[in-house]
Amino acid sequence: MLFASDFRKGFTFEINGQPHVVIDFQHVKPGKGAAFVRTKYKNILTGAIREEAFNPDEKFPKAHIETKKMQYSYTDGELYYFMDPETYDQVPLGFDMVEEALKYIRENDEVTIKSYNGSAFLVEAPNFVDLEVTDTEPGFKGDTTNNVTKPATVETGAVIQVPIFIDIGERIQIDTRTGEYLGRSKK
Repeated sequence: MLFASDFRKGFTFEINGQPHVVIDFQHVKPGKGAAFVRTKYKNILTGAIREEAFNPDEKFPKAHIETKKMQYSYTDGELYYFMDPETYDQVPLGFDMVEEALKYIRENDEVTIKSYNGSAFLVEAPNFVDLEVTDTEPGFKGDTTNNVTKPATVETGAVIQVPIFIDIGERIQIDTRTGEYLGRSKK
């Protein structure tokens, strides 16, 4: 069990059998009255965000979120299949669960799948990926002084803002959490 006074960012807990994650919290001790914990939390399954004040002594069951590294195998047009590298089991997931990760992953790339009570709810791409630029306007040599950017399409279909000197065929590093260009790939 978890007390409301133990809340910290990233803690997972259950309310009414639904898993939630603490986004923000504040311990409040007013001059008059009892202390309370003002909490902003998100339902892990639905994405709904709520703000609520809890008594510091309130107890909540801890939500156990399982994370597992899996490999993206293929899509049949409707479902996306991920393989467990240890057991070789295939896990099919719908587009709504993989939509964000698909921008940055290719077949055979490793992803992190988060699940609650054996049911997957989120697929995360690695924090940093190296992808090849497949389409962009021609670059200009020597034009590195300005912070001018242009859109570039990478091999997964995502469109990233890149510096003007990046050309088709170059490999670039991308932060998948923000979708930002980090630099040319070092590989």
